[in-house]
Formats: sequence, structure tokens, C-alpha cells
Amino acid sequence: METKSLQLKVNYAATSKFESFYTGGKIQVSADGKNLFCPYGCKVQILDIATGKVERSIVQEDEEDVSCFILSPDDQVLVTSSKALLLRQWEWRNGLCTRTWKAIHRSPVTTMAFDPTSTLLATGGSDSTIKVWDVIKQYCTHNFKGFTGVVSVLAFHPDPSCLRLFSAAMDCHLRIWDLMTSSCLVTLEAHFSTITALRFTTDGSQLLSAGRDKVVIVWDIISNKQKRTIPVFESIEDVVILPQNEDFSAIGVKGAGVHFLSVGNKGLLKVWEASSSRCVFEEPIPEGGEAKERGLVQATLVPTQDQILSVTAGHNIILRDVHTLTTTRQFVGCCDDVLDVKFIGHGDDHVAVATNSMELKVYEIATGNCQILPGHSDIVMALDVFRKDLEFASSSKDNSIRIWRMNKNSGRVHCFAVGIGHTQAVGSLACSKLKEQFVVSGSQDCTMKMWKLPKTLSMKDEPSDRPVTIIPQFTFKAHDKDINSIAISPNDKLFASGSQDRTAKLWSSTGELMGILRGHRRGIWCVQFSPMDQVLATSSADGTIRLWGLQDLSCLKTFEGHETSVLRVVFVARGMQLVSSGSDGLIKVWTIKTNECNKTIDGHEDRIWGLHVNREDNQLVTGAGDSCIVLWQDVTEEEREEERTKQAEQILKQQELSNLLKEKRFSKALSFAISLDQPHTTLDVIKAILEEPSGEKDLEMSIMKLRQDQKDTLLTFCVTWNTNSRHCHEAQLILSITFRHIPPEDLLRMPAMRSTVESLLPYTERHFQRLTKLLQATKFLDYMWHHMRLTPDYRETVAQDSGMDAEDTTTSTCKGVLHTENATQSIRQWREETEVMDSDAEEEGVAVEEEMEKEANNSDDESSDRESITQVKGTSTHRHKVPVFITEDDTGEEEEVEKIGLKCKKAKVTSLTNKRLQENCS
Repeated sequence: METKSLQLKVNYAATSKFESFYTGGKIQVSADGKNLFCPYGCKVQILDIATGKVERSIVQEDEEDVSCFILSPDDQVLVTSSKALLLRQWEWRNGLCTRTWKAIHRSPVTTMAFDPTSTLLATGGSDSTIKVWDVIKQYCTHNFKGFTGVVSVLAFHPDPSCLRLFSAAMDCHLRIWDLMTSSCLVTLEAHFSTITALRFTTDGSQLLSAGRDKVVIVWDIISNKQKRTIPVFESIEDVVILPQNEDFSAIGVKGAGVHFLSVGNKGLLKVWEASSSRCVFEEPIPEGGEAKERGLVQATLVPTQDQILSVTAGHNIILRDVHTLTTTRQFVGCCDDVLDVKFIGHGDDHVAVATNSMELKVYEIATGNCQILPGHSDIVMALDVFRKDLEFASSSKDNSIRIWRMNKNSGRVHCFAVGIGHTQAVGSLACSKLKEQFVVSGSQDCTMKMWKLPKTLSMKDEPSDRPVTIIPQFTFKAHDKDINSIAISPNDKLFASGSQDRTAKLWSSTGELMGILRGHRRGIWCVQFSPMDQVLATSSADGTIRLWGLQDLSCLKTFEGHETSVLRVVFVARGMQLVSSGSDGLIKVWTIKTNECNKTIDGHEDRIWGLHVNREDNQLVTGAGDSCIVLWQDVTEEEREEERTKQAEQILKQQELSNLLKEKRFSKALSFAISLDQPHTTLDVIKAILEEPSGEKDLEMSIMKLRQDQKDTLLTFCVTWNTNSRHCHEAQLILSITFRHIPPEDLLRMPAMRSTVESLLPYTERHFQRLTKLLQATKFLDYMWHHMRLTPDYRETVAQDSGMDAEDTTTSTCKGVLHTENATQSIRQWREETEVMDSDAEEEGVAVEEEMEKEANNSDDESSDRESITQVKGTSTHRHKVPVFITEDDTGEEEEVEKIGLKCKKAKVTSLTNKRLQENCS
């Protein structure tokens, strides 16, 4: 176990990911209550409620944003509308688009509704028209006009026999359309603002309409008259009629009658009694007060799960129990920019996330459930965790910090302390490491504060009514610019700060300055203490990471590799390695000893602002500006074990293959090599087969015994071999065998045959051209072979061929003439005759020497010949064996010929002398 903990990290793999799946619009729930349908740009994301993961995505081909969508009541048909004015019908379970047609609207569709039978579809557009479509017969049945402004809501009567369509638009009027007569039955005018919701009672006799004029109106459908107006004192976005004959006493429903739930801009659920216009239940105001992003924009009843789904303006989805309105599950549809992340909880099973929001989010890793924690009144900037991981702190732009605690049994998080004192946004903070004693915070006001947690603070898991207010122990100015990061040493005796002023400073626990670290060329984004050594790491916008010694405050190492700002850095492997994240979306793993980057991981598409390692040092969590939170697992040991397993399997397979080749079981060996999907191994097997005496025949029989898919794979391997001239012969041989024995019809049935032929053609043509040139060269050699002759006695040979005396052929013979037109002897005869000539050269040597001396005395010009002979003696080696090629037109004076003849004979003597010297030396 000790060895494993000291093992260096090599790679991390993403194991879980929390990403955005909802960007606004109406959300629908499947009839069984297991799936959520959420619009997300040009997609409709289908979320599995049980796991919190996106199960599948419906993607439009034109990549236009989905303006609206509708799911049929029987859960069989999903219809989407895009800004391209097209309607698409989907089988959403397998993601197939079964039909696409034009919407006929002149502008995008804004709302849609199905009738109870799932056969009629109504679409309302921003062009102030309504179209009714027969989904089964696929045609438009009605076209209604007469509105002013965008159609805001549509609803069919719940009774299938009552063919009526209810609609509302921006003109604040409610219209009822009769589908039998294709006419407007009545126009109801009572609202003074946009109508946002239409809901029918269970018996279908009454209709509730809600709008942004802060009233809910009850209509009698039979008489088409207004029965009651209920003031709700907030802009209403949606209403839900509670089921009758069920127990809702926990939320104030005591009698019979119509009760409904309203959601609006205040973000609070309210239950109303329609008969008395009285609010019987109101959700308490959350800590932090009302906020715009907490406003509710939708509410839907999920009867099969006894739940009510509500959607906030901040794209959060909340599931509540319908009888108690207590929250059961929460999902974050869009995180926006993730500013910081931290592991919390027992066993690091939760992740606390600070996003571009005033609400803190705590994810449960296993289920994806998210707790949305109100408290701050502005964007949360930074997070840090205490030693036990059950308590953590947050800082915000509201100039405050908050201390949070998680119940280890239920996992619920509550705030138990608040610190107020900074004059500007608090951008960084750090918690004590040994005990939950203090918190150090840094602000844009360039000051740092130490907040002492009182000993009397209750450590119980139960939340208190109001959080305790804490005051700073001391305050001092630390930097000249914004403070970006604060870190506390493992023994709580030192803390460091990094600022935009390009310096990092070291402080004592009493706030005394211990030293200034200078060296970065730009602002410092992060500072971290090593868990084992007296070393401080800093990361900067200059793209570097520096290690500083705490004793002399010198820079020990500099890590360069990021091309952009390094935003976060943490120590791993007991301080022997670093993990950093940058604004380029890359994660890098560094080894401190070698000063090298072991791995670069492309994890995000935007700046990685958050990076944290768990207590066991085997997981990372990152958060970035791409709204993604990714969990990374250390897979170093798994990869090494996998590599060892692969090597062992490879050895066994190679041994088995060798055994098959040794036993000459070529068919099985070739089939086994192809099954390994290793072209090089297969090529070695083929070469081994071809080395046998009957290699080509064995190869042909082996190929014929292969299955059709194995033949296809073998042809694919041939594409690779054919690109190399060293292996092209084997590839062409396989192609020859294949094309001779496999009919064209079977070849065409092979899946990869088309691409294989296209890849084989260019290189095959190149090999053919190369072989053609080689064949032409061999033909030239053959021509020279049959038209060349070399003789030992030049004068006699030429005389015999030409019918002349030996003396008349002096000129040609002395030059070693080879008459290309008359020479008929073979090269083999020439080699035999030259061997005889070498044996006779020794006897003729003395006579030649005497004859040359006599001729030299008779003429003064022989001095030049003597010099030439001397040169030949010094440079010629076996020159008498080299034929001289001249044409028949070459003529010269007889004196010059005789001189040249003497030189040639002298060269023979020199050659023989050199040969003997070489033998003596050897």
C-alpha cells in the first residue's frame, strides 16, 4: 500500500461529467415520469431522472435552434419546430425522424398542443395564426386567424368528443375555436396582460387562465362566462390544478373544491382555494431573499410519480412531493461559467460548485442530484474546504463569506456562520488545515482578513434558525491589486497570497510579512503549499509555474509548457508531482524531479477555473467556463496492468503462432494471425509460408480456407503492404490468388472492397511502372550479352574475324579492340582465356622488357613512352582484364599504335606483379 501511494501519476481518465442540458423553454415529462425532455439549442435532450444523466439527444439536421416542441399524451410521438419553419416528427426512443414538413407559418412556431387522442396537433406562431394538423393523415385541417401579436398558449378540451381549441395571444384575449365549424365561438376579454397558462379542472367544466396581470380567472366553459377573479399579487407564469380526493392537508388543503398551485416571479410556491380566493399555503422565503434568477417559469404535475416539477429562471429543475411540496430532487440545467470546485462530504462523495450565480450548488456524484443553496446575494467567487471535508467556506461579490456544514447522515447542507467586513468583492479565501479554527479571505479592496471561528459555535448537524455572524480577528493591506489566491500551510503557521501585482507574499499566522516572491511577469492566479516539503508553488498568467523555497525564498524550478495563463495548480503524489490547468482548457501533469510534463489532457473547451484533488489523491475534479464539471480518475495503475496483460497475451499468441508455423499448419496460422488484427504479424506468417519449397501452393490453399470476413481483412492488410516496395510482392501475390479463385460477385459483397481497390490502384500502377523500367534494362543487358566478345590474343582474334593478317590488325589489337558487329564469343569463354593469359604473362614478361629497352634506344621519342609505361606500372591493377570498347571508325598512325601496344603489354606485367604482392601480403 505504501508503494502504491508513492507511485507517480501518468494519466487521468474522465469518469463522470456534469454538463448543461437545458437553456430555456418549456420542459415536458414523459407519461411514466422517468424522462425529462429539455430544449438545448438545436437539440432536445432526454434526461433520465433516476441517474440525472442525458440518455439521448434529438438533433435537428439543419442545426437550427428548436423554437418549441411537444410530446404526445401517449408518449409515442415527439414533434419539434425550428427557426427554419420546419416541423419534424420523431420516434424519440430510437432518435429517428419519421417525417419533415413545412410549418406554413411565416415566422417561427412559438407554442404547440396535442389533443387527448394524440391525432391532432395545433401550432401557434409569432405570425398571429394557428394551424391544426392531422398527424395520422399528415395534412393541415384548420387555419385560424384574427389574433394580434404572438400566440402564447394553446390547449385542447380534455374531452375528446368536445372538439374545441382554446388559445391566447399577446392581445390578452382568450378565444375558443370550434373545430367542427372552423369558427371562433367566443372571445373572452378579462385579462390586461399576456395570458401564460390555461388549465382545465378534472371534470372539464371549468377553465383557469393565469397571466402576468397578477390574477387567475376561473371560467365556466359551458356558459363561457367568468366565474371568479383571484388576485395572486405576482406575475404568474404557470398554474397546476391539484388532484381531487387526495390528502393535501400538509399544505393547508382541508376541504373539497378546486385548489391550484401557482408559480411566478417571486420564486415561491403558493396553494390557492378557488372557491374562496384564499392562499392556504405559501413556501417560506429562502435565505438571501428574493432574486430574479429564483423566479419560477413553469410548473407541471407528474401524476405517476406524485410529484410536481418546477423550473426556475436560472435553468434549475426542482422535483417536489405533490402532497408536502418538499424537495426530492434538483437538477441544474445550465451551470454557466464554473468558477471553483471542491470535494466535500464523507468519502468525497459530493462536489461543491461555485458558478456564475448567487446560489451555491452541491452535487451528489453517484446520483447527479444537486442541492441548490441560497444565501449569498451576489455571484459566488471562491470555495475552500476544512480538514474534515464536512465543512467548507464560500466567498462572494456581496463582500461576505459564509461557512457551511453538511449533515453526514442526510447529506443536507446548511449555513451556520456569516462574515461581513470587506468593502469589495471577496475573490479568494482559505480554511485552516489542522482544525476548524479560522478562515483567511482576500478581497478586491487589496486587504486580507482572518476570521476566527468561535469555540462556542455549535458543531451539531442540525441547522440553526439564523447563521452566526463572525468578525475578523485582524485586517491588513496585502497587495496593490486584486488578490487572486490564498493558501494556508499544512501546520497553519504560514499563509501565502498571490495577486495581480505579479507578486506572491508569505505571511505568518499573526499577519506579519515574511517575504516577497518576485519573478513572474504577469499576475499570479494561484498559490499552493506542498503537503510534504517547505515549498510553495505559484501559477501565473505568463504561462509558467514556479517552485519557491520557503527558507531562502528563492525560485527552485520553473515549469514551462502552457501557452496561456495557468489558472490553477495542485500538488499530488505526496508533493512529488503537480497538476495544473490553464485558460486553454488543458490539464498538465508535471514531475517535479525531472521538470517534465508527463501528460497533457484536453478536458474542456474553455478556461479551467476550478481544480481540486480528493483526500485519497486518486481523483481530480475540474470546472470550466464551458459549463462542464468533470471528474477524473487516476488510471496509471490500471494502464500499467493492462499493458502487462497485453504483453503477456502477446507473448502467448506469438508462441502459439510459432508453434503452428513449426508444425506447418499454415492455414490455421494464417487464420490466427488475421484474427489478431496485426498486419505485420500476418506478413511474417506469409513470408514464412513462402520460404517453404511449395510455398506458393501452401499459401494458395491457406487463403482458400479462410472465411469471407478474413479474406476481406487480408485484402485490407494488402493495402498497407502494397505501399512499401519491400512488401509489395507478397501483396500482389495475395491479390493474384484472390482474384483467380474468388468470383467477382463474391468480391463485390465484401464491405471494404471498394475502398480497398481505390487504395490499391495508385501504388500498383507505380510498381508496374517500376517493373517495366527494370524489364527494359534487363533487355539491354541481354542485348549486350549476345553482341560482345573478349579474346586473350587480340591480334589473332581480330584477324580471324576479319580475314586479315595479324600485322594488319596492329592498330585494333593493341587497343584491345572489340568489334561489336563481328564478336561472337561468350563472356564465359573470355573468362577462361584470361586465366590462360595470366599464366603465360610471367614467361613473356622478360622478353617484353628487353624488347621495350631496344626500341627506346632507337628513338628519342621513346622517352615519353617510357614515362607512360612508368605511370601504368604505378596505377594499373588487373587492367588486362578490362575490355576497351571502340568503334571501327577509330584509326591512327602505325607508330602510335605500336607505342600503345607496348603500354598494354607493360600493363600486363604490372598487373601480375601487383597480384603476387597481394598474395604475399595475405
